[in-house]
Amino acid sequence: MEEIKVLGIVGSLRKNSYNKMLLRAAQKLAPKGMIIESVDLEGFPPFNQDYEENPPQIVKEFKNKIRSSDALLIVTPEYNYSVPGVLKNAIDWASRPYYDNVFNGKPVGLMSASTGMIGGARAQYHLRQIFVFLNMYPVNRPEVIVTFAPKKFSPEGELIDEDARKFIIEHLNNLMKLTKVLKMFNSM
Repeated sequence: MEEIKVLGIVGSLRKNSYNKMLLRAAQKLAPKGMIIESVDLEGFPPFNQDYEENPPQIVKEFKNKIRSSDALLIVTPEYNYSVPGVLKNAIDWASRPYYDNVFNGKPVGLMSASTGMIGGARAQYHLRQIFVFLNMYPVNRPEVIVTFAPKKFSPEGELIDEDARKFIIEHLNNLMKLTKVLKMFNSM
C-alpha cells in the first residue's frame, strides 16, 4: 500500500500552542500508512503581490512541500472570530499567482483547539469558505474542535481527552479515504 503523505500546518506561532499540541497528537494517532509532517510558518514575510511571481525562498519551500504532499492537515486557533493572520498570509502566498495555486485539488483535514467554549469553530468555517475558492476538498466529519483545551492536555502537552482522540482518529481515517479516492480519480 502506498503511503499517504500529509503536510500539517499550524495557524499559531506560539511555542506552547494548544494547536501545536493537537497536531502532535494527530501525528501519533495517524492511521497505518499515513505520515504527517509539519511545517512552521515562522518567518513568513507579509504577502506582497509585487513578489508573487518570484516569492521569497521560504515561500518557495512551503509551496514545494504542499506540492509534494498528498493531503493537508490544518490545525488552527481562532483569532477575533476568524483565521489567524499568519495562516491567512501563508495561504495567500501559496495560492498566488492564480495559475500556481498549490492548494488546487488537495484534500484537507481541519482541526482546532481553544481555551474557550467555541473551540475555533468560526475559524474553521472561514477556512471552509477559503477552501471553496482554492478548489480544495475538506473532510466534513467529524469536526475536530477541542474546547477548554487546558483541561484536555496534560502539563507535558499530551492530549488526554479520549473523545477528542476518537474524533481525531476518525477524522484522519476519513482524510486517508478521501485522499485515496481523489488519487484514484485523478489517475483515470
